[in-house]
Amino acid sequence: MMWITFMFLTLGCISTSQAADDCRNVIPECQQDPATWTGCYEDRITTCDQRGRNQGVFRQQMNSSQEVEVNPTKNHRVCIPSSALRESRGDLHKEEVLVVVTTINSTYFKQSIPRGRRRMEQPHQPVRKILGELVLVVKAGNSPVANLSQPVKLFFKHEKMVENGDCVFWQESGAEDGTGHWSTNGCTTNKTDEEFICSCSHLSFFAVLVNPALSVDEKNAVNLSYITYVGSALSVLFAFISLFIYIGLHRRRPEKAIGMHMQLTGALLCLHLGFLLSSLWVLMLGEKEDSWVCRGLGLFLHWSLLATFTWIALEGFHLYLLLVRVFNIYVHRYLLKLSMVGWGLPTVVAVVCGISGVYGKYTLEFKDSINRTSTSKICWMSSDFPQRLLVGYITMAFLCLVILYNSCMLGLVVFKLWRIRAGRGGYESSSDWKKMQKEKGPRLWKDCATVLGLSWVLGLPWGVASSTYLNVPLPGIYLFTILNSLQGFIMFLWSVALSFKSRSDSNSSTRDPSSQKMMTSSFKK
Repeated sequence: MMWITFMFLTLGCISTSQAADDCRNVIPECQQDPATWTGCYEDRITTCDQRGRNQGVFRQQMNSSQEVEVNPTKNHRVCIPSSALRESRGDLHKEEVLVVVTTINSTYFKQSIPRGRRRMEQPHQPVRKILGELVLVVKAGNSPVANLSQPVKLFFKHEKMVENGDCVFWQESGAEDGTGHWSTNGCTTNKTDEEFICSCSHLSFFAVLVNPALSVDEKNAVNLSYITYVGSALSVLFAFISLFIYIGLHRRRPEKAIGMHMQLTGALLCLHLGFLLSSLWVLMLGEKEDSWVCRGLGLFLHWSLLATFTWIALEGFHLYLLLVRVFNIYVHRYLLKLSMVGWGLPTVVAVVCGISGVYGKYTLEFKDSINRTSTSKICWMSSDFPQRLLVGYITMAFLCLVILYNSCMLGLVVFKLWRIRAGRGGYESSSDWKKMQKEKGPRLWKDCATVLGLSWVLGLPWGVASSTYLNVPLPGIYLFTILNSLQGFIMFLWSVALSFKSRSDSNSSTRDPSSQKMMTSSFKK
């Protein structure tokens, strides 16, 4: 009986010891002391018991004179050069080195802002996410491995919807509270269609930081689609009507400003028409099918978008010439030269992008609150084009420059008006000043309000669109969709307002045509 009791006690002690050394218990036990949990994990993972089932831990003695390639999961791969294995031996001259590769959940890593960057952080900067919410742990030997001449290569598979990311490693804060931050020091990032390739000069805890996807559930995605299609169809209709209104105004009063409004309305009409055609045509294509028609529609959509931006900028330029330098400049064939810029610049850019293969089928991914994925497709910049993000950033930068430029032009105009109202503004006689103040002042303010409203209506939606990169909440996405879809309707209201204004100006010019002559004599076709 004694030996039976002793046997059960021995087996109990062995099972308790094995349970304590189970790899599944390593992280909970190491996190009891948060200050050193990463070091504790690296030590314990090399000796913990992983019997019973595969726990996703690769641990094996490897020859230090050969490169090691490990696949801990189907989405991760690690290539460790022999130089790193030799350095990990330290003072020992053993031929074999223990290599451990595994993955752990990213929620165990508590981030803190580095001291040197706290003042630089934006208050509403979105938190970037770990790709797949998994951190890749790579350890070899007993000595630290750093400053490698031949880097360690880590491969992270990703979905096609993931647009950009950065290879990072975990760097502790030194506050002895277990916090730290993700750093890119010593790591370079390359991206292919299927995976991120990280080249790092050390061994550590590695991950890929990516931008969060737009969080829109299926119901809101359907609502946004209806708003977009209906609004764009209305914009096409009202922009078409506005174009005829401007043609009629231009026949009665052939002013350069009305001619520019016609050009801008035409660009806006092309933009919304191109969007509808691109959205409808992509529905006729298969899942992996592409066509030259889709590429052509993507080119047309990008071209019309650039043309709209360019004509908005030219509206601001015209305001500057009309109100600030009206008596000091003469431009021969003024509207023709503006048209060469307004239509020629977008054409050159679109043709170059088309030759480079930028355009094709683009897929946008949405994720709801329970991480279900839905997609929306359009003929635009191809998702498979490697430099699509660069072209998109350049396009968005052009928009920002246009808004900034128009803001500067409006600032100059306001300053000029303030000087005119503060004094005579250089007029020799008081009668000239009074005449200018009476005849030109109200029109100046109306033109300023016109371009300011135009910049607000046409610039604000694209400003909201650019900030979707910064994880705009759902109301912001609705705001962008509504304003962007109703631009044609706003243009229609503006054309109607100008039509009524034209009638009142005609009545006033019948009584005193000198004001009309003063406003148009400085510009010749």
